[in-house]
Amino acid sequence: MTDLPDPTYPRHPVHPPGPTPDRLRPDGALFLAPDVVLTPDGPMDHYAAVVSGDTFLAVGPAEQLERTYPHLTPVRLRGHILMPGFVDAHHHLTQTFGAALAFGEPSEIFRRLWVPLEGALDEEAVYVAAKLAALESLRGGFTTVAEAGTRAPVDVELVAAAARDAGIRCVLGLVCNDADSDADASTVLARAEKHLVRYCTEELIHPSLAVSVPEAATARTLRDTARLAAAAGAVVQIHVNEHLAAVERSLVQHGLRPLEYLHAVGALGPQLLAAHATLLTPRELTLLADSGAAVSYNPVASAWKGNAVAPATTMAERGIRFGLGTDGTRGDAFRLAEAAEFAQRLAYGLATGDSSCGAGWTWLEHASGGGADAVGLGARTGRIAEGAAADFLLVDVSGPEMRLSWDLPWELVRRGNRDQITAVFVAGRLRLWRGWPLDWDGPALVRRAAELSRDVVSRAPVTRVHPTSTAARHAGAERSTAQ
Repeated sequence: MTDLPDPTYPRHPVHPPGPTPDRLRPDGALFLAPDVVLTPDGPMDHYAAVVSGDTFLAVGPAEQLERTYPHLTPVRLRGHILMPGFVDAHHHLTQTFGAALAFGEPSEIFRRLWVPLEGALDEEAVYVAAKLAALESLRGGFTTVAEAGTRAPVDVELVAAAARDAGIRCVLGLVCNDADSDADASTVLARAEKHLVRYCTEELIHPSLAVSVPEAATARTLRDTARLAAAAGAVVQIHVNEHLAAVERSLVQHGLRPLEYLHAVGALGPQLLAAHATLLTPRELTLLADSGAAVSYNPVASAWKGNAVAPATTMAERGIRFGLGTDGTRGDAFRLAEAAEFAQRLAYGLATGDSSCGAGWTWLEHASGGGADAVGLGARTGRIAEGAAADFLLVDVSGPEMRLSWDLPWELVRRGNRDQITAVFVAGRLRLWRGWPLDWDGPALVRRAAELSRDVVSRAPVTRVHPTSTAARHAGAERSTAQ
């Protein structure tokens, strides 16, 4: 009989609820002693972490750290694991007011929904919408989001302020489209340079450039934004090969598929963060692998919008860098990781008899460290390690979903739930406790967002193909009665 691992997470019996938030907000360094620390090498039993300022001062065996830091009182976290915060590699923070409007809609909805919606946002609405999205992300376990650039006619500092005030790390995109705008390439590139400098020293805001789709920018701007971003250690976010309409437009306009076109104009390289990349030929996979470009794999968006599913297991095998993104669908990191594995299983694994589909660790890694690398922050966040940013979660695994544990990475992917998140830390600070912020009024923000969203959506010239689900149900009932 094959020996099975002992179900040992957590090692200790179930205990009453852990410490209060006050113990997690000390004046000095913080010594955290959970049952398990999820390190880059896997789950480590009886490990601890010391947080000083915004970084991990030390990570290692708890007994060893107690000897090294005798002046610190360990905060015992029975029934908890300490794991990296998740990274959302593709978000649209200012689209949150219309998230549910996209349900049941066909693919490529940006012209009918997102452009008019964002165009109807004023300054207050931009700030509130972005902060609401940041709150949802934090509640779902994301400590970093990559904002792909708003189309709202406002200064992007409003989006930065919302993320900063919410307490989430944000890779902030500035849209650099110039193919169909009044701005010429020189003006767009000058703004891009200023944006990269403006946020280059911030703690939570990291500058990025963005182009909606390759045909939205001239060849010069595609090439020069790539050059500017590479020099600044930033990324350029572009929606690439997302759906058939986009591929066909590129073929008609340039005689090349979108990713091939980026390569041809000199915009393909390690600085590129290609959002979606669902429709890839073998040649395009080779271009990604050879260039060092990164991808945001967005499995929930693929399902909700009817796109293809990016070949993420193939990307992993070929060493292509990628993270996981929500595309603003829902800010729930555990469900995103599960969707990433599930989509691969349905799209590729069943056809080939691949019962592993990357296993649990693949999806945890690309939802955290791999995602951080994809958005240009691999040296800063995404892992529990000495010197890394203290962006992490305390997750309660003492309940019925996780108590009987045989393979923690798999269980976090398939059975993890955002309701199990006790605390969210970003840059060493406790940002959320049991789903709500401690330093600002989360419920008040939600109430204000509900008020503003009604006004914004009523003014925006949004065009929906499908009725709401309730209206569709009534229409179906009427058809049945008529027959």
